[in-house]
Amino acid sequence: MSEERFLVVVTDPISLTALEPLTGDPRFEVLVATGWEPERLQEAMARAQGLIVRSSTQVTQKILEASPNLRVVGRAGVGVDNIDLRVATERGIPVINAPEGNTASVAELAISLMLTVARKVVWADRSMQAGDWARSRFSGIELRGKTLSLLGAGRIGAAVAKRARAFGMHVIAFDPYVTEDHANKLQVERVPLAEALTRGDVISLHVPLTSGTEGMIGRRELRSMKPTAILVNTARGGVVDEKALVEALDAGEIGGAALDVFGTEPLPEQSPLRGAPNLVLTPHLGAATAEGQQLVASEIAQGIREVLLDGDLSRALNAPPIGGEELQARRPLLSLAKKVGRVAAVLGWGGMHRVDVAVAAGADTILRPLSAAVVTGLLSPIVGGHNVNYVNAFHHAESRGITVGADIMPVRPDYAEYLEVVLETERGKVRVCGALLGVQLHPRIVRIDEFPLSIKPEGCLVVLRNSDVPGVIGKVGTLLGARGLNIAEYMQARTEQGGKALAAITVDAKVGPGVLAALRREEEISDARAVFLGD
Repeated sequence: MSEERFLVVVTDPISLTALEPLTGDPRFEVLVATGWEPERLQEAMARAQGLIVRSSTQVTQKILEASPNLRVVGRAGVGVDNIDLRVATERGIPVINAPEGNTASVAELAISLMLTVARKVVWADRSMQAGDWARSRFSGIELRGKTLSLLGAGRIGAAVAKRARAFGMHVIAFDPYVTEDHANKLQVERVPLAEALTRGDVISLHVPLTSGTEGMIGRRELRSMKPTAILVNTARGGVVDEKALVEALDAGEIGGAALDVFGTEPLPEQSPLRGAPNLVLTPHLGAATAEGQQLVASEIAQGIREVLLDGDLSRALNAPPIGGEELQARRPLLSLAKKVGRVAAVLGWGGMHRVDVAVAAGADTILRPLSAAVVTGLLSPIVGGHNVNYVNAFHHAESRGITVGADIMPVRPDYAEYLEVVLETERGKVRVCGALLGVQLHPRIVRIDEFPLSIKPEGCLVVLRNSDVPGVIGKVGTLLGARGLNIAEYMQARTEQGGKALAAITVDAKVGPGVLAALRREEEISDARAVFLGD
């Protein structure tokens, strides 16, 4: 059998030498499609498993729906504003970015913009180019001894703080997601937003564009700043109310500003930002260094490779993060979780209300990916196995009104790993438990409802609810044998002699509705279900 090959389409200018993780592997074909006509690009995307873009290509619903084989979209940069994340998630396509590669580039630009405004470099240059020598007009300020207010102390904010301290600045930060311990490691002082605005001599923005950050620097915030304050934005344009900024600069309410990002890009020719006093504008240069572009291209190529070859979703922005060594170690449990979910769906067939997932594990980091695996198995009989995966599982559950709960149980001494799934439907509850046994982590279904058992989750699993009376096993074996179905395992469980019983039977081929109907016609059998657990 030939090894699977992957087509990765690149639609924006990207350093090909940095794509070596893909171009250097014969399993990948990299197709550079920059500037292609829509019809030609659509033909390529119909075959593509991977797509790499920068900021120019708009990955729209139309593009995603015209790419039936697409398994991953990679943005060679940080923001994914140009990718329809909602549609990608609905279609089960992981979206990854390259957050590390441009850190130094953006941090250095932020510092250079601070210096440019503080020392009035741009205006002095314009004066000199015009033939003037007006030293007294361009007296500036030092950064030494000044307070830098970071709005956002993540990866880039931390890099800016490190460089600012080298200039002798005191650094304070507003970031609700940074703990006191982490702030201490960064050597920054945590403060509320209002204090960050009023104390900062330089205010540098390093937040994503979300519903919570859009317009966070508006008229009121600008008026609360020092009249000498410098505002620097290398994050996202929509974070700053551009009209309010122009008004503040015109009125002299702040000392100056520098913007590398804008609400509309490219910046319209008639934008009021052009020509505003004490304002430096750069055309989104944050990551525009030779080193930065090499690093983000290499980072995204490696991420695309890991998704397509290994199913590693640790970099995905719209999927439970799991990958690398943890993914390899957890594969047996994730595979079992998917099968347990599939069994629960078939046994609890009906209007689903809620599914609760519990695992006997030491850390809760496994809960979200494990729950996604359970929900994937749970919904695959309903929406089709190829239409639901770890990326869109929770979306599908939410759209069907299914609540997903997850919890950690105490570690069990009798199993290497133990998983319990309780599904609530209009018909009642069904409980299915799975476990990994021994050092080799052999998977088993170990309980269905109140019935303890142990059976391999493979092939086609037939589950019977029957009376505990003599002759049932013989009748079932004869019926299945007469239809050419070979039994791999037969496990009969009961709670008491002569009461209700449950049989779990694995057979080597799929069991059709005709066989199940024949089993249900037997007087001793009240229900018969079958679930295929193969790939």
